[in-house]
Amino acid sequence: MISIDRVDHLVLTVADVDRAVEFYTQVLGMEPMTFPGERRAVRFGGKTIKLHAASELVEPTATHPVPGSANLCFVTNNPLSDVQEVLRNNEVRIEEGPVVRTGSLGPITSLYVRDPDGNLIEIAKYDDEVAVPAK
Repeated sequence: MISIDRVDHLVLTVADVDRAVEFYTQVLGMEPMTFPGERRAVRFGGKTIKLHAASELVEPTATHPVPGSANLCFVTNNPLSDVQEVLRNNEVRIEEGPVVRTGSLGPITSLYVRDPDGNLIEIAKYDDEVAVPAK
């Protein structure tokens, strides 16, 4: 049996890479990156989201790569009231929340927004201090 240790990176198919980089860096505070071949990505907490333009897909790719088909959950340590203020200041509409959900490590409270491509983005805060397994 294979034993998976962790997620290294994700790939999002986007309509406009510049617009996606702007959202993830300016609104969610991620770090922009450029890989060889002028490929773009954003980084946070040791993880990377590679951004592939729908008009210039990099092979191999998903069977049906289309902008707006992802549902991602990001964990913050910021109070959700501060997150709501940042979202308002950046004119990002909150679709739902704050609402109580269950994360990988226990109860979370979440806000749901959409990125420029329509991907559902959940911004969550664990309700209690959670010991994250070391890797």
